[in-house]
Amino acid sequence: MKKTFGSIIVLFVSLFTISCQLNKEEKEGKEKKEIKVVKEEVKPVSEGEIIINKAIKAHGGELYNTAHYKFIFRKNEYAFKNDGSNYTYSVKRNIKDQIVEDVLNNGELSRKINGEAVELDDKTKSRFSEALNSVIYFATLPYKLNDGAVNKEFKGKTTIKGEAYNVVEVTFKQEGGGKDFEDQFHYWVNEKTNTVDYLAYNYKVNSGGVRFRSSYNRRNVDGVIFQDYINYKAEVGTPLADLPKLYEEGKLKELSKIDTENVVNLNKN
Repeated sequence: MKKTFGSIIVLFVSLFTISCQLNKEEKEGKEKKEIKVVKEEVKPVSEGEIIINKAIKAHGGELYNTAHYKFIFRKNEYAFKNDGSNYTYSVKRNIKDQIVEDVLNNGELSRKINGEAVELDDKTKSRFSEALNSVIYFATLPYKLNDGAVNKEFKGKTTIKGEAYNVVEVTFKQEGGGKDFEDQFHYWVNEKTNTVDYLAYNYKVNSGGVRFRSSYNRRNVDGVIFQDYINYKAEVGTPLADLPKLYEEGKLKELSKIDTENVVNLNKN
């Protein structure tokens, strides 16, 4: 009996020791896993991201997340409504006495003509989705520069017409970067105001091109900045970093004006 009782005691102690060891290993493993998760989630913020974040704040910041505005661009009425990560963009055009309305809802395009829904093939949907998205993208800059597919790199400082600027290069990842993911942008962010006063880009489609835009007519519409641009052309292959100097020297050809007119905050209605 004593032998049996002793054996039980030894077995109990052994099981208790093993249990403690397993609990210790499980706790250590959990702590290591938690530390690993923290390390993966905490990413260093680059200089380019810091500059762009300041620019977004200067142009409207968190107001963009629920912004709902309409405006006129080249005689057509555009509107955008943001709801966090969800969005709805629209454009109304008068074509031969018909009202054609395109609505882009979270990437899905639909069309109505005189209030009646019409079917569109995939090619047409893609073309008009890109066109609508492009207008809203430029009208709300720099809001979309924090999208997941955007890469931001600080390229140094420069001076344009006596003002100091931080230069940020923006490129895009192929996944989520759209059909024009190979495009390259430069943004010149004013060191004092953090506003985007100039931007430039080169594109690959249609044999490529280089553009430089100078902002003007900046106005604050209920907390969100809207501004217009003079659009200039440079020779294909011109480095984006060279454009401010060419602009100051008057060597860029003016192509057009990018004006957003009659801006209305629909959240107030």
